[in-house]
Amino acid sequence: MSNSLFLSLPLSHPPTLPCIRAFSLRATTLCPISFLTPTSSFTARRKFLRIPSPIMNSNSKLAETQPELTQLDDLSDFEKLLSPSGHISICGFGSLLSERSARSTFPNLLNFRVANLNGFRRVFAHVAPIFFDRGIAKLETKISAFMERELEFRFLAVLPETLDGEPFSNPAVLCARYSDEEFFQIRCKGSKDIYCQHYGRYNIDKIWRDDILPCRVYLRHCVLAAKNLSDVAYNNFVDHTFLGDRTTTIRTYLATTGSGIMEEEPPESLKSRYGG
Repeated sequence: MSNSLFLSLPLSHPPTLPCIRAFSLRATTLCPISFLTPTSSFTARRKFLRIPSPIMNSNSKLAETQPELTQLDDLSDFEKLLSPSGHISICGFGSLLSERSARSTFPNLLNFRVANLNGFRRVFAHVAPIFFDRGIAKLETKISAFMERELEFRFLAVLPETLDGEPFSNPAVLCARYSDEEFFQIRCKGSKDIYCQHYGRYNIDKIWRDDILPCRVYLRHCVLAAKNLSDVAYNNFVDHTFLGDRTTTIRTYLATTGSGIMEEEPPESLKSRYGG
């Protein structure tokens, strides 16, 4: 198993984050990165999250590049990640592998580029309410709007590296797996009414699970985005992205029970957004 992800990194103005629909901590991804600028200044503490991952314990290089993960809990935590020029990097490992999608999410995007992220892998194990909605909500560009939009994720500060293995000078923001309990107690403040606003109205009682399959339109979009990015990105995506069972790769899934997905066209209203 690879323990690195292929990422894309775009640059934009005040932070918003990619809609990434299933991700589990551990392994690596090839991803794009985005940069955004803040709307105001904040000061606050950082919180560090140590992940007892077999990959992190056995990989000395990973221990050097991701010795500790910083969890981002409020606006002030995001402000700590700003570059000297006032921008912030966003890791994209799903739909944001598409520069077109990245520019749709971040209208002022700058410096779209690729990177490796060690210690993580992609897993389709997340129920996303956006796929129950008709159409795509208007995307804001402020950090607070981004946090609200990606409410069910854990926000982490990570350190990607170039394809030559050189760490970036500034950390980037990553949407990683949260837990149902934390989502309910922290993001929903223990309120069933708030939970219902986000998920209950769709009769969803569990967000992170291993008994679901990827949204077909979204998976097709991600595969095409990776393919359009490069052969390296495509092979990384199909060989090191897994179903909820954490065993079946996307390449295997598309060749078996998921056959036909790549031939299916998205709804007319989503052809541009989810067209690769």
